[in-house]
Amino acid sequence: MSEPKLMKGNEAIAEAAIQAGCRYFFGYPITPQNELPEYMARRLPEVGGVYLQAESEVSAINMVYGAAGAGGRVMTSSSSPGISLMQEGISYLAGAELPCVLVNIVRGGPGLGGIHAAQSDYFQATKGGGHGDYRLLVLAPGSVQETVDLLQEAFDLADKYRNPVMLLGDAVLGQMMEAVRLPRDLDEPLPPPPPPESKVWATTGAVNRSRNVINSLYIEPERLEKHNWHIQEKYRRMEAEEVRYEAVQVDDAGTVVVAYGTTARIARTAVDEARRQGLKAGLFRPISLYPFPYQALREAAGRARRVLVVEMSCGQMLDDVRLAVGERCPVEFYGRPGGNIPTPQEVLDRIAGKGGEAK
Repeated sequence: MSEPKLMKGNEAIAEAAIQAGCRYFFGYPITPQNELPEYMARRLPEVGGVYLQAESEVSAINMVYGAAGAGGRVMTSSSSPGISLMQEGISYLAGAELPCVLVNIVRGGPGLGGIHAAQSDYFQATKGGGHGDYRLLVLAPGSVQETVDLLQEAFDLADKYRNPVMLLGDAVLGQMMEAVRLPRDLDEPLPPPPPPESKVWATTGAVNRSRNVINSLYIEPERLEKHNWHIQEKYRRMEAEEVRYEAVQVDDAGTVVVAYGTTARIARTAVDEARRQGLKAGLFRPISLYPFPYQALREAAGRARRVLVVEMSCGQMLDDVRLAVGERCPVEFYGRPGGNIPTPQEVLDRIAGKGGEAK
């Protein structure tokens, strides 16, 4: 583990990927994630990797498809509209069962929107933003250190499930600087990435084996149906094994605030202040957005008087929270869309405001 180092979130993500064995990056510039490909452009050649700025996000995601099919650890990053352009390729990657890591540093929308932080890509990330029955495993960090930790894990999960994994951040996490500990110091030699030949399905050259075919096209509906049920079984395994969340002071909470990413940091400040004022509030923070921690939230809501969902959107995670909570208690919402960020005081007002709070 390295000594603490002050790094911008985008750059920390890039270095974490390299230290996780990523040697291929294909992307296209878009604010507010541009420092990530800039870092990759400088650093990847130093470790024997390949950086290529594609002519568009459509091209970039198909280059990811090629490198993943050849067994390489590969990543791309973008922001909101750029991820939208990648959706067809992401569906192809999921359909062909190719592991890769996707980073979305979310900006305000819809449309071209603005460059400030938002969480309005939740539906796109968690519900399969492209065509067909597929899912991404989606991880939502709440700090720059957690982007490093989860990004490292994302590559292992992608290989484990042969599926794209998305790290869903926002402009605050991408642009802010915090002290982070990397697995290794920047001047420390890196171990080699997993050899492509270790992936027995990869197209590494059929010399001493039968040829591998990577494909997402099935002409016969029976074969396509069988393939669909096969990948659905993989998603069920994700739901059983990869749920991640943080629960803070929810055991006796009258109000459970549900938030993720940057918003969860703000909500935690509000919850701490509420406790100081004698209000029994708690925080439930989903870390895996897919699979969503339904059961854990259901249990937390069963002990509460109300649930308050806070998002930098018009309410997208809200749907999953309602599914988890059901009729156990009322679910309320406070959102700031379009690049606006809720303040701790705004969240505290909602904790103490609507109908009061049981002490």
